Amino acid sequence: MQPIVQPTGEQLHSLSTHSGVPVWLPWPLPRGWLLTGLASAGDERTGARATAVACSGPSPMGGVGDLVLVAEEPGVGMGARFAGIEGPDPGSVSDLRAADAKISAAGHPTAMWALEAAPDRAVYVGEALGCWVWAVLWPETAGFLLIDDFVLNDLRDAPSGLDVPCGALSPRLAG
Repeated sequence: MQPIVQPTGEQLHSLSTHSGVPVWLPWPLPRGWLLTGLASAGDERTGARATAVACSGPSPMGGVGDLVLVAEEPGVGMGARFAGIEGPDPGSVSDLRAADAKISAAGHPTAMWALEAAPDRAVYVGEALGCWVWAVLWPETAGFLLIDDFVLNDLRDAPSGLDVPCGALSPRLAG
């Protein structure tokens, strides 16, 4: 795990340039939301094998909501860490049960399944671009954010100079 960094345009560009996995950002950001942190796991030789992007803003059910989006290769464990579950991967995610949410990731429809996790958060997992995609939301009711046209863009493909509004560093990345 690399040090957690305060988000800036320069930090976002650096992470996106050197990552072997997607750097997911809901874009456009939901109304009133800000980018509030960046984290990665990997090294300079192989690049990031996992990325985490934190955002904060108004929760759909009132109050403040926090979101951590993780993209990772299987077996890394960053998403499970934020989700508060055992093991490095989400466990058995059955294609036999209907998806709990459907989002768009890099222009493709992506099914997301809710996982049993700590009671203070909602956790969804799916697969996009050959990697796990995790959405961990606080409080649990913030999970409603995924219902209405939730679009993730891989910032590795974003134009340079993308002007993303940034806020104070999220404590969710350090937890």
